[in-house]
Amino acid sequence: MDLNEIAIFVKVVEAGSFAKASLQLDMPKSTVSTKVSALEKRLGVTLIRRTTRKLFVTDAGLAYHKQCLQALNQITMADEQVTQTQSTPQGLLRITAPVELGGALLPSVIEQFQKLYPAVQLEIILSDRTVDLVSDGIDLAIRAGDLRDSSLIAKKIGSVYFAPFASPKYIKAKGEPKSPKDLQNHQCLQFTPLGAESWKLNSAKGTQTVTMNKSLMMNDLNLVKSLAVSGLGIALMPTFYCYAETGNKKLVRILDDWKSESRPVHFVYPHQAFVSKKLSAFLQVATGIIRESLETYNF
Repeated sequence: MDLNEIAIFVKVVEAGSFAKASLQLDMPKSTVSTKVSALEKRLGVTLIRRTTRKLFVTDAGLAYHKQCLQALNQITMADEQVTQTQSTPQGLLRITAPVELGGALLPSVIEQFQKLYPAVQLEIILSDRTVDLVSDGIDLAIRAGDLRDSSLIAKKIGSVYFAPFASPKYIKAKGEPKSPKDLQNHQCLQFTPLGAESWKLNSAKGTQTVTMNKSLMMNDLNLVKSLAVSGLGIALMPTFYCYAETGNKKLVRILDDWKSESRPVHFVYPHQAFVSKKLSAFLQVATGIIRESLETYNF
């Protein structure tokens, strides 16, 4: 068994091409191709089908990649455990978060962390899909909402919620709703992942479900905010996502007492025998900053 062949194969699959893998590995493309071919010959199975334009990973290749990636992660963890006595956190730290939430919370964390731990390389993956932390080699995730995978370690750092927002331009032209029921007489910009049929709003007075007119529906929160800022309608958006726009008066929070159900925000990372120094350092720096940010954003 040649671990170098396996590591090169994993990198080719992750990079999506031999050329990109050769650049990332800093070795000739011919060497990369030869190593993968040697691995296939040893296993007696085709892992990757090659064409002049694209490569295709076979079913056997996908299954082998998943197992090898987990094994390589274990080897990496073993290396880190052996070098745990080092005084300075170092190495690559891969972090994932939802696009909007990560964009709002991480800049100040990254700035402070890089000042304190310049030897740690950060790779930030912003994605709204639920990433498999183990198979994708992710060290830490920020997730909003209820957690399903009980095999992961979770640390609550705050909560977020959605609230109604509109631009001063829209309010001047159409008036401001005084109760959730009034929303039925307004142009509402619907973020479909939150629900296309209705908005469910809570306050100290109770819960109200408002049926939408379905005139404008979209699955992109950035587009929802852009249209709200332009004065096209009322939008139900996360307060953290509209913090800057309320500060510069581009948006106004309306129906102040009403909001969606709060959703918890957690740090999530794979269960492991030990927490690496780089991850421990990041958790220490990020926890306080993000908790304070979430408290500020929940206005």
